[in-house]
Amino acid sequence: MNHPWTGPRLARVALLLAVAVFGPAAGPRSGFETMSPELRAMQQDDLANPGMLHVAEGEAQFQQQGCTACHSAEAMQGVAARYPAFDAARDGPIDLAGRIAQCREERQGRAPLPREGKEMLALSVFVAHQSRGLPLTPNPDPRMEFVRRQGEALFRERRGQLNLSCGQCHDDNAGRRLAGSLIPEGHANGYPLYRLEWQGLGSLQRRLRNCMVGVRSEPFAPGAAEYIALEAFLAERARGLVVETPAVRP
Repeated sequence: MNHPWTGPRLARVALLLAVAVFGPAAGPRSGFETMSPELRAMQQDDLANPGMLHVAEGEAQFQQQGCTACHSAEAMQGVAARYPAFDAARDGPIDLAGRIAQCREERQGRAPLPREGKEMLALSVFVAHQSRGLPLTPNPDPRMEFVRRQGEALFRERRGQLNLSCGQCHDDNAGRRLAGSLIPEGHANGYPLYRLEWQGLGSLQRRLRNCMVGVRSEPFAPGAAEYIALEAFLAERARGLVVETPAVRP
């Protein structure tokens, strides 16, 4: 006769004990989960989320600038979840803002837009918003693997006068507090997003620059290959989290 605490019953109890002691299975945790109930409610309510004003502006820009001649909003679903991607014409990686700029310049003959300018942020957030609720599925092109490795090396590299790396904060000390603020895991599944600190919309590259300045390191130039490599690694690091654009953060 089997002992009552053997077999499937024992396995179930062991699983329950593991969850109780160690918590759920490890995996990426969105910054949304660590925010206050008020901020979560703000993000979830499209009438209260200030980023949605920029989505509406982006939709208007999408139509006014002739994007609809080639693309529909529906065709943009899932696009942001796969970027950065490898661009064969440039023989290198490109992020979503770079692709938008490429379309404007090469297909429409328009001048490039500043990356943090109102028009580019609006177009980027509108396109990314079409993927809201879809899981991040980093581009499977094998040529992106080297780019992701570059990004991971940058993520682990100590920088600046404070000699700190991204990983020391967002991997090693995630969940702890720094000057009273909770350190998040630093996943990039909601950009462009509305940050209360900025009182406006901003890109992932803006956030990366802020971190570099914070550790007293010289930031890269806007649109630099290093930023795109970091974006590619961060997308892989957050694989499976859903796109929240436009997210709201403190």
